[in-house]
Amino acid sequence: MPLPAAVLTTPHSGYHWPGSLLSPRNRRFFEGWYYRVSLAEEGESFAFMYAIEDPAGGAPTSGGFAQVLGPEDGRTYQLFAGVEGFWATPDRLALGHRQDPPGPAGYLEPADFEAQVRRGYQATDSLNQGCIEDKTGEITRWCYRIRPVHGWGAPGRPVATMGWLSYLPVFEPGWQILMADGLAEGWIEWRGRRYTFTGAPAYGEKNWGGAFPTQWFWAQANAFEGSPGAALVAGGGRRGVLWWEESVAMVGFYWAGRFYRFTAGQEKLTCTVAPWGHWHIEALSQRHRIEVRGTVAPQGGIELLAPTANGSRFVCRDTLKGEVRVRLERRWGDRAVLFDGRTPLGGLETGGGPWDGEWRISC
Repeated sequence: MPLPAAVLTTPHSGYHWPGSLLSPRNRRFFEGWYYRVSLAEEGESFAFMYAIEDPAGGAPTSGGFAQVLGPEDGRTYQLFAGVEGFWATPDRLALGHRQDPPGPAGYLEPADFEAQVRRGYQATDSLNQGCIEDKTGEITRWCYRIRPVHGWGAPGRPVATMGWLSYLPVFEPGWQILMADGLAEGWIEWRGRRYTFTGAPAYGEKNWGGAFPTQWFWAQANAFEGSPGAALVAGGGRRGVLWWEESVAMVGFYWAGRFYRFTAGQEKLTCTVAPWGHWHIEALSQRHRIEVRGTVAPQGGIELLAPTANGSRFVCRDTLKGEVRVRLERRWGDRAVLFDGRTPLGGLETGGGPWDGEWRISC
């Protein structure tokens, strides 16, 4: 069945494998996608993570997974053995994986998907739908529509999160914010309860490549109290650059119709992140200063699956109930405070390692 027309097209929306002559089909490769919806009235969030590894097939690491992080940092996931039943499009955001029945692969109208697919998922820029079963037999189902508000970049002019060099096989892995902010409407069935929502803040991103980060951190929030439309993404990590590694970080923030971006190499960034519990990022441009603080109780969060050089492993820790505070100031003229807000529904993550105490980045 043909896909509906794209609603939002950002750089790197499409599927990256098999790439180019510099990225052959038989090299180690993964691609992962992340969707999130925040239910402020419930005081909870859901995140959906999809991945495919070594899609050429035949390797011990060939396969994929669907994973859901839900209320009170609960986790469920299903592994997909092999790559049969996986599909994705190279020119836009659209993908899916069906294991029961296994095929033929391709997009289905939501009503047809619900009637025909017992285990699997499909996702585009305007839809996220699936049904998975974990090892205990517990079934999780979801279907919600998405109306994108912001991609990544100035409103209406989406750009590559990692700059123009991201189009070349220079940085590994790649990272793209697909939708910094959006609105979602639909339902999620989780552990015996059906959550229904409309106008819920939504978010989406992806990463891909043939190399895997050795250490990283991440913070995301778009459900700030009393400040609809505010949306934050911040992250940093050790990434591969040709034959060496470097530590980089960036912050992006939407507020009041403007996009504020602070990236390594253009602005000054300093980050201090604990192995778990504390995130502090400060970034300065010629005109603005932004400070991001994230905190979570030591017992908070849960380990999640992520692709690694040895296949999918529990190598990161996440929470959707982090305390995130953002302060944005002007550095010239009246030095006004442009935004000062908080949310108890921040997404926070640390991964990789091993971490040797606090990780400090200055770039």
